[in-house]
Amino acid sequence: MTYENILKDMLSRVTSDVDKREGSVIFDALAPCAYKLAETYFKLNNFIDLVSADTAVGEYLDRVVADYGIKRKAATYAVRKVEATAPVDIGTRWGLKDTTYVITEKMSDTEYKAKCEQLGSIGNQYSGLLDNIDNVPDVAAALTDIIISGEDEETDDSLRARFYNQIRTPSTSGNADHYRKWAMEVAGCGDAKVLPLWNGNGTVKVLVVDENMAVDEALPAAVAAHIETVRPIGAAVTVESPQEKVISISAGVVLDGSKTLNDVYNSFSKAFSEYLKDIVFKNYSISYARIGSLLLSTDGVADYVNLLVNGGAANITIGETEVPVAGTIALTEVV
Repeated sequence: MTYENILKDMLSRVTSDVDKREGSVIFDALAPCAYKLAETYFKLNNFIDLVSADTAVGEYLDRVVADYGIKRKAATYAVRKVEATAPVDIGTRWGLKDTTYVITEKMSDTEYKAKCEQLGSIGNQYSGLLDNIDNVPDVAAALTDIIISGEDEETDDSLRARFYNQIRTPSTSGNADHYRKWAMEVAGCGDAKVLPLWNGNGTVKVLVVDENMAVDEALPAAVAAHIETVRPIGAAVTVESPQEKVISISAGVVLDGSKTLNDVYNSFSKAFSEYLKDIVFKNYSISYARIGSLLLSTDGVADYVNLLVNGGAANITIGETEVPVAGTIALTEVV
């Protein structure tokens, strides 16, 4: 229902003994109405997208999933370790690049917990010597370990995936899907695998990874604390990170001249890492053929030889409590 089609239809309903040419009185009277009707049809189509789970975005997606008891995970603040050369007061502020941190707790004489004042993963990014914002005399401080990772607000894609998972795999009465749902409710949890009866009757193990499908040592404690507030009475729940299985690649590549070896390395490394992320908790075999296909489809590669995955030319099996992570990638040019 475009402006042109609506206007044409409106003019067709006017008798032929009336001047309907552009610029005529009837044309100028109908054209604004046709424009507004076309605008209304456009908005109606857009409104339909905003109330459907597969196309809704932002606050409209929040409203769609809220009907099913699902809420978008909010952004969180990172908590970092600060090492100082002398004691500092609680509440003093320090900075590093575009982040600031406030001292919240004393861990030892020269070690403190500090909360990033900016929400999200930006609080995890930097380490090093801090700027002395409050001009604390005779002391220097450095930002070191991550104690609690800061998490960005959940994306539309992640929220939509959780919504589909809940309606497609109903979770009731503390079944495996229920434990996975509870784990996925925690900020920073990208996926979870549930192992019922892993250590006898009444035991449940939950393996969790972060939103990058990687191990986050602080995540299991947060997930365990949340599950304890909602789980059925009597279950013994263990929450852990999966073990990492390193997958290393070596190969000789024949370049087609359009890219440098470094360009090929960067593109292939990214594609390989994405492949490993996609199979976490879904597939327990690293396909030798798939890796060869990824390498051959990398821009700049005409062919490859002597492809080895963990030193061999065969598929690699991943254990049920393991996740694959990218190791060394060694590509050499074959002339």
